[in-house]
Amino acid sequence: MAAGQTEGTSGFFWESQGFVVAFLFLLAVAMLRGQATYWLARVVTEQTLARTAPTSGWRAGVHAWLRGEGVARGRASLQRWGLVMVPLCYLTVGFQTLVLAAAGMIRVPWVPFTLAQLPGAAAWGLIYSTIGFAVWGATIAALAGQPLAVAALAAVLVVAGATVVLRRRRREIGRARSGAAT
Repeated sequence: MAAGQTEGTSGFFWESQGFVVAFLFLLAVAMLRGQATYWLARVVTEQTLARTAPTSGWRAGVHAWLRGEGVARGRASLQRWGLVMVPLCYLTVGFQTLVLAAAGMIRVPWVPFTLAQLPGAAAWGLIYSTIGFAVWGATIAALAGQPLAVAALAAVLVVAGATVVLRRRRREIGRARSGAAT
């Protein structure tokens, strides 16, 4: 048995340290991740998009992502709904990064951004320090040793991935047709 670990625990720090430590740790993770995304997008936008047009390498990838459709949707949401989108984005998967990056791109002032980020990061920390890890643990336990469950999960992931790809292709075809019609 590992040092500091009591009998009957799986060794996760939040089980031995309690809810408050887990919540504060996850709140800090959410805040740091949000700030990192905001500042990376802000600096990259100001420096890269304004002064360069890379054609290869990771810089070209970041450049394309920041000019891409996903960040444009995040920016449009921020412009339409305002800073209320910042805390709400923490309740989503995937869209969160787009909104946080969009806030950096459109140069939302740091203090209002951080104040808007706090309730969302706190909600995220609360969800994951309570039911979030329990759901993940139950899912993993249910899948362990269950080949049909693993196959079903794989099938769901394949269908979800195919749906995303098909929607993007249809959208691109629609844009191409509307561009050709004008």
